[in-house]
Amino acid sequence: MARMTIKRWFWAWDFEEEEAWLNEMAYHGWVLDKVGFCKYYFKFYEPREYVVRLQMLENNPAMAESQEYIEFVEDTGAEYIGSVAKWVYFRKKAVDGRFELFSDISSMMNHLKRIINMALLCMALNLFLGINALQYSPLGILNLAFAAILAYGGYRLSLKKKRLEKNHILHE
Repeated sequence: MARMTIKRWFWAWDFEEEEAWLNEMAYHGWVLDKVGFCKYYFKFYEPREYVVRLQMLENNPAMAESQEYIEFVEDTGAEYIGSVAKWVYFRKKAVDGRFELFSDISSMMNHLKRIINMALLCMALNLFLGINALQYSPLGILNLAFAAILAYGGYRLSLKKKRLEKNHILHE
């Protein structure tokens, strides 16, 4: 069976772009088989055979609550591919029907909130490290730049969450 490895970077707030890319690959037959930090391992299957989904969990995938959730998703016929930090990856045969991890707007908003919180925590850490490092070295600028990038990502996610909240209110 043909295999391929691709190294690629996605920011956490671009998870929908990452998922779209993984599904585009699957559309052409290259299905995610294993995942690592910025590394995607693919196997060739029939084109359009699988749908891939990803999600940031509240807890580490090795924890009991996360294992229960992973088993719940697997009970729907999906396959657990692997994880990177709190991100988990699943695939499911397209013929088995629609495959979504978020059943409603509230679950999507909770997902966005988890990513926002992670981005803000990393931003605060980099801001703190950058300000302290500037006292000793100009390399603290790198931490400050990374903090700015994370602030931008958090802002983008906050806007997306506000749009979902607005839609949620309109449809109630």
